[in-house]
Amino acid sequence: MPFDNLNNNHYTAAEKTAATTALTALETALTAKFKNLSPEERKKYGSINEQNKLIVNKVHDYRTNQPGLSSADVDWVEFQNDFDSRDFIQGVIARLQSMIDGLDNNKILHDFDNYQAALTDYGYSQYKAGTKTAGFETKVNELSQFFSRTGTSNPAADSTPTV
Repeated sequence: MPFDNLNNNHYTAAEKTAATTALTALETALTAKFKNLSPEERKKYGSINEQNKLIVNKVHDYRTNQPGLSSADVDWVEFQNDFDSRDFIQGVIARLQSMIDGLDNNKILHDFDNYQAALTDYGYSQYKAGTKTAGFETKVNELSQFFSRTGTSNPAADSTPTV
């Protein structure tokens, strides 16, 4: 027996509404601070790599634990605000990425389930078209355009789900 319905946990209307409302609230809370960067700006300012983040963290540690060793030329209030914002954003990104990964996994399973059901329906339609039942020949002709014609007799074997 083939694997069907790999994910039969579906979202209720209330869950969809709650998620949409939460996303809208998140967008409202965050988008006012968003900045659009050109590709050139992203390249120019996006150069802080992991090594440079370690430098920032070490300077922050020194500022916190031995402020007398800090440069008077740095706006330390702004430095701390940037540091706190960066830390907050990184935490939000990590949480959102975790949610994205979970949603992607769920979507993959639902896509696979839909694809398998579509293949089953296509096979049924081919059978019914072979019995000359009205309407199925047209349906099979319209669906057959989505399968490669490599000379095999099993369209399902030639096609893999694209998710």
